Order: sequence, then C-alpha cells, then structure tokens
Amino acid sequence: MATLSILILIVLFTATLVPGFDLGLAALSAAFLLGLVSGVPADEVTKFFPGDFFVLIVGVTALFAAAQLNGTLDWLLDLLLRLVGGRLVLIVLVPFVVGAVLTALGTLPAAATAIVSPIALGLAARYRISPLVAAVLGITGIISGLLSPLAVYGVTARELSTRLGVGLPGSAPVTFLLGGLLTGLVVCAAWLVVGTRVGAVPRGRAAAAPVPAGPDAAAPEPEHGPRVSGGAETATAVAAEPKTPRARPGVRALTVLCLLTVVVLSVGFDLNVGYLGLTAALVLQVALRLPAGAIVSRIPWNVVLLIGGLLTYVGLMQRLGAFKKISDLLQVEGAPWLSLLVLCYIAGVTSFAASSIAVFVTVMPLLPPLVTDGVSPVGGVLALALASVLVDINPLGITGGLILGAAEPSMRPRLFRHLLAYGSASIIVAPAFAWLAFGWW
Repeated sequence: MATLSILILIVLFTATLVPGFDLGLAALSAAFLLGLVSGVPADEVTKFFPGDFFVLIVGVTALFAAAQLNGTLDWLLDLLLRLVGGRLVLIVLVPFVVGAVLTALGTLPAAATAIVSPIALGLAARYRISPLVAAVLGITGIISGLLSPLAVYGVTARELSTRLGVGLPGSAPVTFLLGGLLTGLVVCAAWLVVGTRVGAVPRGRAAAAPVPAGPDAAAPEPEHGPRVSGGAETATAVAAEPKTPRARPGVRALTVLCLLTVVVLSVGFDLNVGYLGLTAALVLQVALRLPAGAIVSRIPWNVVLLIGGLLTYVGLMQRLGAFKKISDLLQVEGAPWLSLLVLCYIAGVTSFAASSIAVFVTVMPLLPPLVTDGVSPVGGVLALALASVLVDINPLGITGGLILGAAEPSMRPRLFRHLLAYGSASIIVAPAFAWLAFGWW
C-alpha cells in the first residue's frame, strides 16, 4: 500500500499536464479510493484534511482582501516604496527583511508566511518583479530567522539536543541564529544576482503616484500605474488592482490598526492568526460597509481545495508508511559525515510534502550515534534543520498554499509550476548545501 500510494502520487502530478485536470479534486478522490483499498475508513481519511490550514489561509486572505478593497494595501505598498527611495533592488528585499524579523521574534512560520506573502506578491505585481523571486526572497527571510533563540526551530533544536544527549556548547543558540541568517543571505544574494541579469528584478528606481488629499482622496487610481525607470530601460508596472480607490486617512488608520492588532496578538500572545484575520476582516467589512460578499469572493477557494486535497492524500501516505519507505530506500552504510548527508536528504525529501518541524523532530533521534562517531553536534543540528526547511518553498504545503493564495488568479497556474520546479530542484540542492556548509562546524 505504501508503494501504491507513491505511484498514485506520481500519476496525479503527471496528470496535471492534461488541460482542465483539477489536482485538488483528484487528490481527495484518490485519498478516498486508496483508503477503501487499504482498509482505512472514509472518516479516518477525512481527519487528514488540514482544518488548521483552511482557517489560516481563509482568515489571512480575507483580511488582506478587505485591505485591498478599501485601498489601504496599495497605500502601504506606496509607503514602502518611498521608504526605500524607489530603488527596485531594495523593494525586492522588503519581504526578506520583514520575514526574518517576524520569525526571529518568535512568529510561527505559517503565520509569518501569511503576513509576508501578500506583501511580496503585491510588490511583484506592481513593479514587474518576478512573482517567484519575490516569493522565494520572502520565504527565505522567514527561514533566516527560524533558528533564533526565540523561534520555534531554535527552541526545538536546543530542547531535542538536550533530551537526546547531544552535547551543545553554550554558544549554540547564537551559532544557530548566525547559521540561519548566513544561509538566507547566501540564497538571497544568489537570487538577486541571477534575477537582475535575466530581468526578473528590474533595475533602477520606481516612482509611485502621489496620494491625493482632500475631496479627491477617494478617486480611482490611474490605470497606467507607477512608472519604473532605470538607465535606458523604462517600463510601466502593472498594479494588482488598478481601479482600487484611494483609502481615506480614517479608513487607512482603522485598517492598519487591524493589521497591527493581528500581528501583535499572533506574535506576542500566540493567538491563531487565521481566526484573528477572519475577525479583523469582519470588523472592516461592517465598519467600512464593504459590499456584501466582496471579501468572500476574493478568497482563493481553488487554492484551498488544491492544498487541502494534497495534504489529505499526504496524510494518508504517512499513515500507510510511504515516507518511511522512501527513507529506507535512501539509507546507506558509510562514514559518519556521509551518514549525515543521507539524513539531510531523508529530511529534505520527507519535508517536501510533510510538516518540516515534524520531520526535523523525527530525524533528530538519528543524530546522536553520528555525534558519538565524530560529527559536530552544532553542525549536525544545523544541517538537519536547514535541510528540512529549505525545501518548504513548494506548492504542496501550507507555505506554497499561502503564496498561491496571495497571488493574482491569472498568475497562479504559472506560479504553481514555478514553485513546483523550484521545490523539486531544492530537494537535490538544499540537503547537499546544508551538509557542505554546516556539517563540519
């Protein structure tokens, strides 16, 4: 049954080449049929549906839909543009910095992704930045802060190491943080270099249209959007919502207050960001008298179905032992350093479609024997942690679902393919990079 589930997953992804094939519907049907064959009742299969993901993506996208409908999101993007002096390279770095700060302060990765994705994709749509580049830099920033002493991975790494008898030096928390930041900066620099050369990141400066004041504040934005200029190149950026009205000061104040409240309560008090987003969206809809159904119609239900169906099927695969089978196929005998590389690949392959923190916790108990044989404890933990999270930028998990949900509907199919290609390539590159960079520390 484990082998059959792997083969079916391959068939499902191959079938996406057929026009009109809906992967979300097919994944749910496949989970049901595979459950019948393997003796797993339908109600057990239903338990694999990620209800927490449903609330998360619906709540956050509803909040940002309200902010976009009343014009505040466009105002915030213009404000970010002015803060960085219109330099397009710095605009691209805004999601990276925001993501790193959020997770370094203890924000859960999913909550940070929910906050960063609309910012990254909004900037990409306005200034002709590649959506893939914007998304990757935002999520890379989130990964950069994951190993801070306050972050979930940093805390988990220290607690697991202590419980498993992996002797960590007193400087380990700082080393973990520096390792994560170094990795993020390397990935960020590589993407910026490649992106500017191939045109995925425009050069020069961008100038936003001035925000009108007084009675004309509610006038619609010009459809041509902001101008982008640099050297001999001049382009017109495409606004995400060209006919969105300008937000009045009172509307902006209320919307920003709601956004900040969601961030503070989710980060500082560990409240569910999905439910917070739903509540804030409801407040904005009632207070600002937004059109009935306008917010709900902008929630990306097709993305919810896609990721919900896939995660349901992946949950059944885990129940049937598919990922353990994959891990067993990857295990080889060798030197401790080589064995660490194998563990990194096990973590990377499994994390591609499963929870990264769950994979990290599962793989960590395999590390102590390698430390006993000479592997660096700090380097081993860093390599396993980063091998687990660097493959997260793919459309099969919550991270990818939140990215797709923040993108414009017209760009989602292409972005899905790009994320899948990047995620597939990261399975090969990321574990080896983490092993080479930190295995010897």
